[in-house]
Amino acid sequence: MILTLTANPSIDRTVELTGPLTRGAVQRATHVVQEAGGKGVNVSRALVMSGTPTLAVLPGDDDDPVLAGLRSIAVPFRNLPIGAGLRTNTAITEPDGTTTKINEPGPELSGALLDELLAVVVAESNGADWLVLAGSLPPGVPPTFYTKVTAAVREAYGLSAPLVAIDSSGMPLMEAAAGVPAPDLLKPNAEELSELTGIGTGDELEQDHELAAKACAVLVAAGVGAVLATLGSKGALLVTDTGAWHAVHPPVTARSTVGAGDSALAGYLLAHSAGELPENCLRQAVAHGSAAAALPGSTVPSLHQTTPAAVAVTPLMVTLPVIEPSTPGSIAGPEAQEDF
Repeated sequence: MILTLTANPSIDRTVELTGPLTRGAVQRATHVVQEAGGKGVNVSRALVMSGTPTLAVLPGDDDDPVLAGLRSIAVPFRNLPIGAGLRTNTAITEPDGTTTKINEPGPELSGALLDELLAVVVAESNGADWLVLAGSLPPGVPPTFYTKVTAAVREAYGLSAPLVAIDSSGMPLMEAAAGVPAPDLLKPNAEELSELTGIGTGDELEQDHELAAKACAVLVAAGVGAVLATLGSKGALLVTDTGAWHAVHPPVTARSTVGAGDSALAGYLLAHSAGELPENCLRQAVAHGSAAAALPGSTVPSLHQTTPAAVAVTPLMVTLPVIEPSTPGSIAGPEAQEDF
Protein backbone atom coordinates (compact mmCIF):
# COMPACT_ATOMS: atom_id res chain seq x y z
CA MET A 1 0.00 0.00 0.00
CA ILE A 2 1.17 3.51 -0.83
CA LEU A 3 0.24 6.23 1.64
CA THR A 4 0.17 9.87 0.54
CA LEU A 5 0.03 13.04 2.63
CA THR A 6 -1.27 16.24 1.05
CA ALA A 7 -0.99 18.89 3.75
CA ASN A 8 -2.42 21.64 1.52
CA PRO A 9 -5.00 20.00 -0.79
CA SER A 10 -7.14 21.88 -3.27
CA ILE A 11 -9.81 21.88 -5.88
CA ASP A 12 -7.83 22.05 -9.12
CA ARG A 13 -9.70 24.06 -11.76
CA THR A 14 -8.27 24.01 -15.28
CA VAL A 15 -9.45 26.46 -17.94
CA GLU A 16 -8.52 25.76 -21.58
CA LEU A 17 -8.30 28.81 -23.87
CA THR A 18 -8.86 29.08 -27.62
CA GLY A 19 -5.65 31.08 -28.09
CA PRO A 20 -2.61 32.44 -26.24
CA LEU A 21 -3.25 34.07 -22.89
CA THR A 22 -3.38 37.87 -23.26
CA ARG A 23 -2.94 39.98 -20.17
CA GLY A 24 -5.82 42.43 -19.62
CA ALA A 25 -8.02 40.92 -22.34
CA VAL A 26 -11.37 39.12 -22.25
CA GLN A 27 -10.89 35.57 -23.55
CA ARG A 28 -13.12 32.57 -24.21
CA ALA A 29 -12.66 29.16 -22.65
CA THR A 30 -13.24 26.00 -24.64
CA HIS A 31 -13.23 23.60 -21.73
CA VAL A 32 -13.22 23.73 -17.93
CA VAL A 33 -12.28 20.80 -15.68
CA GLN A 34 -12.56 20.75 -11.89
CA GLU A 35 -11.06 17.93 -9.80
CA ALA A 36 -9.88 17.14 -6.29
CA GLY A 37 -6.16 17.83 -6.25
CA GLY A 38 -2.90 18.56 -4.54
CA LYS A 39 0.27 16.62 -5.26
CA GLY A 40 -0.29 13.70 -2.91
CA VAL A 41 -3.95 13.46 -3.90
CA ASN A 42 -2.92 13.34 -7.56
CA VAL A 43 -0.49 10.52 -6.86
CA SER A 44 -3.23 8.55 -5.10
CA ARG A 45 -5.64 9.22 -7.97
CA ALA A 46 -3.12 7.84 -10.47
CA LEU A 47 -2.49 4.77 -8.30
CA VAL A 48 -6.22 4.07 -8.04
CA MET A 49 -6.50 4.35 -11.82
CA SER A 50 -3.94 1.54 -12.08
CA GLY A 51 -5.46 -0.66 -9.38
CA THR A 52 -2.73 -0.10 -6.78
CA PRO A 53 -3.81 0.11 -3.11
CA THR A 54 -3.39 3.62 -1.72
CA LEU A 55 -4.70 5.86 1.04
CA ALA A 56 -4.71 9.65 0.82
CA VAL A 57 -4.29 11.52 4.12
CA LEU A 58 -5.32 15.18 4.10
CA PRO A 59 -6.85 17.91 6.23
CA GLY A 60 -10.41 18.92 5.40
CA ASP A 61 -13.96 18.81 6.71
CA ASP A 62 -16.25 15.93 5.78
CA ASP A 63 -18.40 18.12 3.51
CA ASP A 64 -15.52 19.89 1.75
CA PRO A 65 -15.68 19.77 -2.08
CA VAL A 66 -12.20 18.21 -2.19
CA LEU A 67 -13.41 15.21 -0.18
CA ALA A 68 -16.60 15.02 -2.22
CA GLY A 69 -14.41 14.86 -5.30
CA LEU A 70 -12.38 11.98 -3.88
CA ARG A 71 -15.55 10.08 -2.98
CA SER A 72 -16.87 10.50 -6.51
CA ILE A 73 -13.83 8.73 -8.01
CA ALA A 74 -13.46 6.13 -5.24
CA VAL A 75 -10.09 7.30 -3.92
CA PRO A 76 -9.69 5.99 -0.35
CA PHE A 77 -8.84 8.74 2.11
CA ARG A 78 -8.59 9.66 5.77
CA ASN A 79 -9.30 13.28 6.54
CA LEU A 80 -8.69 15.46 9.57
CA PRO A 81 -11.50 18.03 10.08
CA ILE A 82 -10.11 21.57 10.44
CA GLY A 83 -13.19 23.81 10.49
CA ALA A 84 -12.16 25.74 7.36
CA GLY A 85 -12.63 25.43 3.63
CA LEU A 86 -9.80 24.15 1.45
CA ARG A 87 -8.31 26.21 -1.36
CA THR A 88 -8.95 26.35 -5.11
CA ASN A 89 -6.04 26.41 -7.56
CA THR A 90 -6.61 27.60 -11.11
CA ALA A 91 -4.58 26.60 -14.16
CA ILE A 92 -5.00 28.36 -17.51
CA THR A 93 -3.82 26.32 -20.49
CA GLU A 94 -3.16 27.57 -24.00
CA PRO A 95 -3.51 25.50 -27.21
CA ASP A 96 0.23 24.76 -27.33
CA GLY A 97 0.15 23.35 -23.79
CA THR A 98 1.60 26.44 -22.07
CA THR A 99 0.15 26.54 -18.57
CA THR A 100 -0.24 29.47 -16.17
CA LYS A 101 -1.02 28.51 -12.56
CA ILE A 102 -2.65 30.61 -9.84
CA ASN A 103 -2.40 28.85 -6.49
CA GLU A 104 -4.20 30.03 -3.36
CA PRO A 105 -2.36 29.84 -0.01
CA GLY A 106 -4.80 27.51 1.73
CA PRO A 107 -6.14 27.59 5.32
CA GLU A 108 -3.83 27.92 8.30
CA LEU A 109 -3.38 24.88 10.54
CA SER A 110 -2.89 25.41 14.26
CA GLY A 111 -0.12 23.66 16.14
CA ALA A 112 -2.67 21.30 17.67
CA LEU A 113 -4.12 20.37 14.27
CA LEU A 114 -0.64 19.84 12.89
CA ASP A 115 0.15 17.45 15.73
CA GLU A 116 -3.07 15.56 15.01
CA LEU A 117 -2.21 15.35 11.32
CA LEU A 118 1.22 13.98 12.18
CA ALA A 119 -0.34 11.36 14.45
CA VAL A 120 -2.71 10.27 11.67
CA VAL A 121 0.17 9.84 9.22
CA VAL A 122 2.21 7.82 11.71
CA ALA A 123 -0.75 5.55 12.48
CA GLU A 124 -1.62 4.98 8.83
CA SER A 125 2.01 4.30 7.89
CA ASN A 126 1.83 0.93 9.61
CA GLY A 127 2.33 -1.69 6.88
CA ALA A 128 2.72 0.82 4.05
CA ASP A 129 5.41 0.28 1.39
CA TRP A 130 5.83 3.97 0.58
CA LEU A 131 4.91 7.24 2.26
CA VAL A 132 4.62 10.15 -0.17
CA LEU A 133 4.89 13.65 1.34
CA ALA A 134 3.87 16.00 -1.42
CA GLY A 135 2.96 19.56 -2.22
CA SER A 136 3.21 22.91 -0.52
CA LEU A 137 2.62 23.41 3.19
CA PRO A 138 -0.26 25.52 4.54
CA PRO A 139 0.50 29.02 5.87
CA GLY A 140 2.31 28.97 9.18
CA VAL A 141 3.50 25.35 8.98
CA PRO A 142 7.27 25.11 9.60
CA PRO A 143 9.24 24.19 6.47
CA THR A 144 10.83 21.34 8.45
CA PHE A 145 7.46 19.54 8.72
CA TYR A 146 8.24 16.86 6.13
CA THR A 147 11.52 16.03 7.87
CA LYS A 148 9.63 15.85 11.17
CA VAL A 149 7.11 13.43 9.65
CA THR A 150 9.90 11.27 8.20
CA ALA A 151 11.64 11.10 11.57
CA ALA A 152 8.42 10.26 13.45
CA VAL A 153 7.47 7.44 11.08
CA ARG A 154 10.95 5.90 11.15
CA GLU A 155 11.09 6.16 14.94
CA ALA A 156 7.70 4.44 15.21
CA TYR A 157 8.43 1.53 12.86
CA GLY A 158 12.20 1.22 12.58
CA LEU A 159 13.26 -1.17 9.82
CA SER A 160 9.58 -1.79 8.98
CA ALA A 161 8.95 1.89 8.20
CA PRO A 162 7.79 2.69 4.67
CA LEU A 163 10.17 4.26 2.19
CA VAL A 164 9.67 8.02 2.03
CA ALA A 165 9.31 10.08 -1.15
CA ILE A 166 9.12 13.88 -1.01
CA ASP A 167 7.88 16.17 -3.78
CA SER A 168 7.58 19.80 -2.76
CA SER A 169 9.12 23.18 -3.58
CA GLY A 170 10.73 26.19 -1.95
CA MET A 171 11.86 25.95 1.66
CA PRO A 172 10.02 22.68 2.46
CA LEU A 173 11.95 21.00 -0.37
CA MET A 174 15.22 22.62 0.71
CA GLU A 175 14.72 21.44 4.28
CA ALA A 176 13.77 17.93 3.15
CA ALA A 177 16.85 17.62 0.93
CA ALA A 178 19.21 18.73 3.69
CA GLY A 179 17.28 17.23 6.60
CA VAL A 180 18.07 14.35 8.89
CA PRO A 181 16.72 11.79 8.27
CA ALA A 182 16.93 12.16 4.50
CA PRO A 183 14.17 10.85 2.22
CA ASP A 184 14.55 7.70 0.16
CA LEU A 185 13.40 9.56 -2.96
CA LEU A 186 13.33 13.25 -3.83
CA LYS A 187 11.42 14.46 -6.91
CA PRO A 188 12.38 17.98 -8.00
CA ASN A 189 11.83 19.52 -11.41
CA ALA A 190 14.69 21.24 -13.22
CA GLU A 191 14.10 24.65 -11.64
CA GLU A 192 13.87 23.15 -8.16
CA LEU A 193 17.00 21.07 -8.77
CA SER A 194 18.87 24.25 -9.66
CA GLU A 195 17.62 25.99 -6.50
CA LEU A 196 18.59 23.02 -4.34
CA THR A 197 22.15 22.70 -5.60
CA GLY A 198 23.09 26.09 -7.04
CA ILE A 199 24.07 24.32 -10.26
CA GLY A 200 22.92 25.91 -13.52
CA THR A 201 19.44 27.28 -14.19
CA GLY A 202 16.25 25.36 -14.74
CA ASP A 203 16.48 25.86 -18.51
CA GLU A 204 20.14 24.80 -18.55
CA LEU A 205 19.42 21.63 -16.61
CA GLU A 206 16.58 20.69 -18.95
CA GLN A 207 18.93 21.00 -21.92
CA ASP A 208 22.11 19.55 -20.40
CA HIS A 209 21.34 16.13 -18.96
CA GLU A 210 24.88 15.49 -17.75
CA LEU A 211 24.87 18.76 -15.82
CA ALA A 212 21.47 17.89 -14.36
CA ALA A 213 22.73 14.45 -13.37
CA LYS A 214 25.68 16.04 -11.58
CA ALA A 215 23.25 18.23 -9.65
CA CYS A 216 21.24 15.14 -8.67
CA ALA A 217 24.47 13.44 -7.58
CA VAL A 218 25.16 16.27 -5.12
CA LEU A 219 21.87 15.48 -3.38
CA VAL A 220 22.56 11.74 -3.34
CA ALA A 221 26.03 12.33 -1.92
CA ALA A 222 24.45 14.47 0.82
CA GLY A 223 22.28 11.55 1.93
CA VAL A 224 19.17 11.44 -0.27
CA GLY A 225 18.50 7.85 -1.36
CA ALA A 226 17.62 8.64 -4.98
CA VAL A 227 16.64 11.66 -7.06
CA LEU A 228 13.96 11.53 -9.74
CA ALA A 229 14.27 14.85 -11.59
CA THR A 230 11.61 15.70 -14.15
CA LEU A 231 12.78 17.83 -17.08
CA GLY A 232 9.55 18.78 -18.82
CA SER A 233 9.48 17.73 -22.47
CA LYS A 234 13.12 16.65 -22.14
CA GLY A 235 12.18 13.61 -20.04
CA ALA A 236 13.56 12.79 -16.62
CA LEU A 237 16.65 11.63 -14.75
CA LEU A 238 17.12 9.06 -12.03
CA VAL A 239 20.30 9.17 -9.96
CA THR A 240 21.11 6.75 -7.13
CA ASP A 241 24.33 5.81 -5.37
CA THR A 242 24.82 3.00 -7.88
CA GLY A 243 23.87 4.53 -11.21
CA ALA A 244 22.30 7.30 -13.27
CA TRP A 245 19.92 7.23 -16.22
CA HIS A 246 18.14 9.66 -18.54
CA ALA A 247 14.81 8.76 -20.16
CA VAL A 248 12.71 10.51 -22.76
CA HIS A 249 9.39 9.77 -24.47
CA PRO A 250 8.70 10.68 -28.10
CA PRO A 251 6.95 14.08 -28.35
CA VAL A 252 3.26 14.17 -27.46
CA THR A 253 0.67 16.84 -28.13
CA ALA A 254 0.45 18.51 -24.74
CA ARG A 255 -2.99 19.59 -23.52
CA SER A 256 -2.05 20.39 -19.93
CA THR A 257 1.06 19.90 -17.80
CA VAL A 258 -0.94 20.16 -14.56
CA GLY A 259 -0.24 17.03 -12.53
CA ALA A 260 2.23 15.56 -15.03
CA GLY A 261 5.00 15.49 -12.42
CA ASP A 262 2.65 13.86 -9.92
CA SER A 263 1.79 11.20 -12.49
CA ALA A 264 5.51 10.65 -13.13
CA LEU A 265 6.03 10.00 -9.42
CA ALA A 266 3.08 7.60 -9.41
CA GLY A 267 4.57 5.75 -12.37
CA TYR A 268 7.88 5.38 -10.56
CA LEU A 269 6.15 4.05 -7.43
CA LEU A 270 4.07 1.59 -9.46
CA ALA A 271 7.18 0.13 -11.07
CA HIS A 272 9.17 0.10 -7.83
CA SER A 273 6.34 -1.68 -6.01
CA ALA A 274 6.36 -4.29 -8.79
CA GLY A 275 10.06 -4.96 -8.13
CA GLU A 276 11.37 -3.34 -11.31
CA LEU A 277 15.01 -2.27 -11.77
CA PRO A 278 15.76 1.46 -11.26
CA GLU A 279 15.97 2.16 -15.00
CA ASN A 280 12.55 0.58 -15.55
CA CYS A 281 11.10 2.60 -12.68
CA LEU A 282 12.36 5.69 -14.53
CA ARG A 283 10.90 4.36 -17.78
CA GLN A 284 7.44 4.06 -16.25
CA ALA A 285 7.76 7.47 -14.60
CA VAL A 286 8.39 9.13 -17.96
CA ALA A 287 5.62 7.11 -19.62
CA HIS A 288 3.16 8.23 -16.95
CA GLY A 289 4.24 11.88 -17.11
CA SER A 290 3.97 11.98 -20.90
CA ALA A 291 0.54 10.37 -20.85
CA ALA A 292 -0.67 12.90 -18.29
CA ALA A 293 0.55 15.86 -20.37
CA ALA A 294 -1.58 14.64 -23.28
CA LEU A 295 -4.74 14.60 -21.14
CA PRO A 296 -6.95 17.61 -20.26
CA GLY A 297 -6.75 19.46 -16.96
CA SER A 298 -5.24 17.50 -14.09
CA THR A 299 -6.51 14.18 -15.46
CA VAL A 300 -4.23 11.29 -14.49
CA PRO A 301 -3.57 8.28 -16.74
CA SER A 302 -4.08 4.63 -15.94
CA LEU A 303 -1.29 2.15 -16.54
CA HIS A 304 -2.83 0.93 -19.80
CA GLN A 305 -2.85 4.51 -21.16
CA THR A 306 0.94 4.73 -20.88
CA THR A 307 3.53 3.56 -23.41
CA PRO A 308 6.72 2.60 -21.53
CA ALA A 309 8.01 0.67 -24.55
CA ALA A 310 8.30 3.99 -26.40
CA VAL A 311 10.58 5.48 -23.72
CA ALA A 312 14.31 5.54 -24.51
CA VAL A 313 16.52 5.07 -21.43
CA THR A 314 20.22 5.98 -21.56
CA PRO A 315 22.75 5.21 -18.81
CA LEU A 316 24.90 8.17 -17.79
CA MET A 317 28.39 8.34 -16.33
CA VAL A 318 28.16 10.63 -13.34
CA THR A 319 30.69 11.64 -10.71
CA LEU A 320 29.35 11.21 -7.21
CA PRO A 321 30.77 13.94 -4.96
CA VAL A 322 32.05 13.10 -1.51
CA ILE A 323 30.43 15.64 0.79
CA GLU A 324 32.43 16.92 3.74
CA PRO A 325 30.55 17.38 7.04
CA SER A 326 28.89 20.78 7.16
CA THR A 327 26.38 22.79 9.12
CA PRO A 328 23.24 20.72 9.80
CA GLY A 329 20.45 21.59 7.39
CA SER A 330 22.76 22.63 4.55
CA ILE A 331 24.02 20.91 1.42
CA ALA A 332 27.77 21.24 1.15
CA GLY A 333 29.76 21.39 -2.05
CA PRO A 334 31.88 18.48 -3.27
CA GLU A 335 35.37 17.99 -1.86
CA ALA A 336 36.27 14.75 -3.61
CA GLN A 337 34.69 12.60 -6.30
CA GLU A 338 33.82 9.00 -6.98
CA ASP A 339 32.67 7.63 -10.34
CA PHE A 340 29.83 5.20 -10.87
